Amino acid sequence: MEIIEKVISKNGLLFAFLLVGIIMFLSSLVAKHVFRNKIPGVAIAIFTGLFLATFGGKKGLSDIPLFSGLALLGGSMLRDFTVVATAMGADLNKIKQAGLAGMVALLVGIFVTFFMGVAIAYAMGYTDAVSLATIGAGACTYIVGPVTGSAIGASSDVIAISIAAGVIKTIFVTIVTPLIAPSIQLDNPHSAVVFGGLIGTTSGVAAGLAATDPKLVPYGALTATFYTGLGCLLCPSVLYFFLKAIV
Repeated sequence: MEIIEKVISKNGLLFAFLLVGIIMFLSSLVAKHVFRNKIPGVAIAIFTGLFLATFGGKKGLSDIPLFSGLALLGGSMLRDFTVVATAMGADLNKIKQAGLAGMVALLVGIFVTFFMGVAIAYAMGYTDAVSLATIGAGACTYIVGPVTGSAIGASSDVIAISIAAGVIKTIFVTIVTPLIAPSIQLDNPHSAVVFGGLIGTTSGVAAGLAATDPKLVPYGALTATFYTGLGCLLCPSVLYFFLKAIV
């Protein structure tokens, strides 16, 4: 056991890849043979990851030395790398065909989600523009929330709520996307571009489309990435000042 621990500790990232691969493999088997593909394997894998995280500390299993490689595998560096690499696989001609629809979807997605988050924050008892804007931005994505909160001076508690809102949205989108894809005709690059613009959470859109049809992932991830960037621009500026004027 000591030899195994030493080998794993020196190859933490490789062990993290192996662990995630095993979880994905077992989840796909459960989805196929137990749930008859009615629940995607990706969704089962996410629930498994969340369950296993409860056995760790503040950073999940990565707080346990044996699983320290998960901190790097699940960190922002590899996340951003995979998002960019995935978007590079998109066909430029098909993106141009959905250009106007994609832009409209981006604006509608940000504005609708932001004000839905504001409404939820108001129902929770927050009435100041800073808190409302931060939680509304968090409803867009868990990245836009803390960026907005830091820019306009929100408290750490409010920023934490905004991150939680974004994480819940990501998990929800990941699980629900393959279930509703047939009913909303999410089966072609054009609809994937619009879907990514409307929903915006890159992780959730990429995972949900991967469970639906892997060929659609680059198109949804592309506009979802723009969604995050545009949200970081609009939420702490235009949308915040709009809220400040009416609150």
